[in-house]
Amino acid sequence: MTLLQLEGVSVRFGERADACALDRVDLAVAEHEIVCVLGPSGSGKSTLLRVVAGLQGVSAGRVLLGGADQAAVPVHRRGVGLMFQDHQLFPHRDVGGNVAFGLRMRGGGRGSKQAYEARVAELLELVGLPGARRRAVASLSGGEQQRVALARALAPSPRLLMLDEPLGQLDRGLRERLVVELRGLFSGLGTTVLAVTHDQGEAFALADRVVVMRDGRIAQAGSPLEVWERPASEFVARFLGFENVATAVVAGGAAVTPWGKVAVPDGSPEGERKVLIRPAGVVLSPEGLGCEVVSRTFRGTHVALRLRPEAGPVLEAECGLAGAPSVGDRVAVGFAPAEVVVLPGE
Repeated sequence: MTLLQLEGVSVRFGERADACALDRVDLAVAEHEIVCVLGPSGSGKSTLLRVVAGLQGVSAGRVLLGGADQAAVPVHRRGVGLMFQDHQLFPHRDVGGNVAFGLRMRGGGRGSKQAYEARVAELLELVGLPGARRRAVASLSGGEQQRVALARALAPSPRLLMLDEPLGQLDRGLRERLVVELRGLFSGLGTTVLAVTHDQGEAFALADRVVVMRDGRIAQAGSPLEVWERPASEFVARFLGFENVATAVVAGGAAVTPWGKVAVPDGSPEGERKVLIRPAGVVLSPEGLGCEVVSRTFRGTHVALRLRPEAGPVLEAECGLAGAPSVGDRVAVGFAPAEVVVLPGE
């Protein structure tokens, strides 16, 4: 069942053509679904969250929650939780006081003091901070503050939880650990989540569905696997970090590219197209396109190479740790058809 529905939502700041922060956005989020919105700065990600929360009015279109139009519903009546990148904790309150604030704002925590404190303790246990109720906010690490902010957002049991760059201020190692915990927590609770992030790895680890935005519009939406394996355009491919994209002519199961003739998967669209070759598909071989290794980077499980070919733009490649070539070496490469994607048009 659909919980959140955006129908043709536009947000304009002024009359200029480039002043459209959201441009006719249609988006549906199902109950218990985790949706992550990705995109570069200025693509409209945070504006979308603000519109759903009621913090930003729309120029056109409708926002529906549970099938009800939210146009006349104030922020505090929408039943959504919003957690920001900087956590916005109250330094004068202890951990328990910050979590309790979430209950008070939505009318939660009514009843006995014991029941009230039990709910706070339950939430802190849920986010991995048992016994932290009396701790000062200033004594917490960044990861602990993130957990307190999450407990506060979950306190009133929102029907929709929205996260705006929730892990953006944390170091990468901590982000990677917490995103796994969040995924498990939300799945266990059945929480419906709409999150914004600029970090592809974070989104792909957390989401059931990924939405990529560009210039106020949705460029692609799909499961993490769908978006990764089948980018909808050159923009999406490059945003995901793929650089081996070139114009090609596709016909008869092959693409004529600047790097030569490359086999493409069966059923690929034909004609003049953009073709993506993933780094894993650029394979070192005894013969093929001659290249010079211009850089190599150790990635833990493999070595990432940048190759200057005899023809065409620089290629990114991956190879195993054993026998990886050095900078300045001459190598030959072929292309694995399974790692070639013929991209749709923009």
